[in-house]
Amino acid sequence: MSDVDVSVQGSCDPRFERMREILRANLDSGADLGASVAVRLHGEPVVDLWGGWADHERTQPWAADTIVNVWSTTKTMMAMSALVLIDRGELDPHQRVAHYWPEFAQNGKQDIEVRHLLSHTSGVSGWDQPVVTEDLYDWEKSTSMLAAQAPWWEPGTASGYHALNQGHLVGEVIRRITGHQLGAFFAAEIAGPLGADFHIGLAPSEFPRVSPVVPPPPLPIDIAALDPTSPMVRTFTGPAPGAEAAWTDGWRQADIGAANGHGNARSVALVQSALTNGGRVGDVQLLSPTTIDRIFEVQSDNVDLVLGVPERFGLGYGLPCEGMPFPLDAKLCFWGGWGGSMIVNDVDHGLTVAYMMNRMEAGLVGDTRGFDLLAAAFAAVA
Repeated sequence: MSDVDVSVQGSCDPRFERMREILRANLDSGADLGASVAVRLHGEPVVDLWGGWADHERTQPWAADTIVNVWSTTKTMMAMSALVLIDRGELDPHQRVAHYWPEFAQNGKQDIEVRHLLSHTSGVSGWDQPVVTEDLYDWEKSTSMLAAQAPWWEPGTASGYHALNQGHLVGEVIRRITGHQLGAFFAAEIAGPLGADFHIGLAPSEFPRVSPVVPPPPLPIDIAALDPTSPMVRTFTGPAPGAEAAWTDGWRQADIGAANGHGNARSVALVQSALTNGGRVGDVQLLSPTTIDRIFEVQSDNVDLVLGVPERFGLGYGLPCEGMPFPLDAKLCFWGGWGGSMIVNDVDHGLTVAYMMNRMEAGLVGDTRGFDLLAAAFAAVA
């Protein structure tokens, strides 16, 4: 092991010092290998911390500009992209998807609305077999497959987590409106103007900064014991990439708006703080407060057909629900990624908290590492 300094580095407002202690303890115990934590309060950065190792062999320290595949935290960037178009009046969440993407009307999908894509209620939560991970990298093939297939349950009646395909669904709507794929639109309209180091589709020139994820234990789901026709099985096998897929050039460079975003806590918090600062990030007014309020219009509230746990979805984000460490009545929206990454926007307190790491645990949306950091942030502003 190198003698390079891998202690917690960065800045931290004294009110949030407990977060530095938690991150240090997680790195010391091995719960984290390398990680970053960021908090923005009323749009201002109050925590920007990182530490540990960027590689499995512990030869490269996690640096200020280290980035990592954040899995489904990417979905919040995809949602932000859709919200920008909603704010501009170019996208109506209550409009039928086929209005923008006519081919999507095939096989009983003619009445599915954009809001159903954003809230995981479209009935199209994965790809019909046969499908392989590499199909996700081919935009025309993967979106054409989704357009052709039938929904797996009655659209709009319940959520079923769109684990890998939500970015292709929403992204194709964005492409039909703007002429740009999701990653290019996000780069030009959000990341670029804000100076955010977050990428949906990563250029090879950025590969040296990537910390490869450490694959997690198996998901706590025995797929073989379940009904093979259920949305859960069809989603988690349609397709079923291992975490090692994130190590490949094909995955990194693809436009997978549900799962292959690369960034760190600083960049995620920067973008998402628009939601807790009246739509403004620095000098850029990204959204109006009216559009932010639309996130909190409940689209579904049920035991999710894919995740098998209670989920409550607004427009593009999860909302407080049973089993999550938030007050149920909080004006708060969140999501996270496979393995533990997490972003929480507490509108009531003007607080955005992000945690991104390389060592994956078994959970699909956050775990105790992120939740402990979040509790410390909440305590700091209570």
